[in-house]
Amino acid sequence: MRILLTNDDGIQAVGLRAVYKAMKEAGHEVVCVAPISEMSAVGHAVTLSQPLRVKNFKENGFRGFGVSGTPADCVKLGLSSLMEGKPDLVVSGINAGGNCGVDILYSGTVSAATEGALMRLPSMAVSFDGFNPEDLSGQARYLADFVASMSWEGLRERCVLNMNFPDLPIEQVKGLKVCRHTRAPYRDWYDQRQDPRGRPYYWLDGVIPPEQLSEDTDRALLTEGWITLTPLRFDFTDYEVMDLLLKSCQTEAK
Repeated sequence: MRILLTNDDGIQAVGLRAVYKAMKEAGHEVVCVAPISEMSAVGHAVTLSQPLRVKNFKENGFRGFGVSGTPADCVKLGLSSLMEGKPDLVVSGINAGGNCGVDILYSGTVSAATEGALMRLPSMAVSFDGFNPEDLSGQARYLADFVASMSWEGLRERCVLNMNFPDLPIEQVKGLKVCRHTRAPYRDWYDQRQDPRGRPYYWLDGVIPPEQLSEDTDRALLTEGWITLTPLRFDFTDYEVMDLLLKSCQTEAK
């Protein structure tokens, strides 16, 4: 397969390098186009007010394009300008930090995969439920095996597969669960601190309250030690409300 590989942690991130190596060893052609610097939680932002710069990275068997932009920029630029022909698959990750529930709205990792899906390409977002991974080679090999076993032609158009690994060595995970994402929102707060000059600054923190989680959702299963896989589609229309509005407008028209 020809794979476009990207992420939001930056082109030198542990997870991205592990996936690149695993996919190459599995015999795939991999073109990496990723942000030069970390772009976590930028969502689906694209760069409009300044040009994008591209830097070639060639080191220790790795080859890739570093882009001075967002994850969505990387996919757009990769597909339109940096790759010759279309890839068979877009892979975004492995991200440091899980992407469950409402994370999919904030995540640059998921947004990069979504950009590929919007261009009608099979796409995956892949994350690890820990913020400081040192070695994700086991997870990357698992991903390469999954990619080889998946029937991609049967996947619904404009669908994103969202995979999350628990914060465990790969040999300790319980297995794979196909599941829905949690709808529980974060409970957010800001820690107020002081800089060396005595001026306040604020640092966002938050949790998804465990008591609000359903047992069959990604966040709950991931915490239990399962790899989670959730098919996502980005149709934001609320059809039930639309039907109510249509009936209401028809009534008013009479």
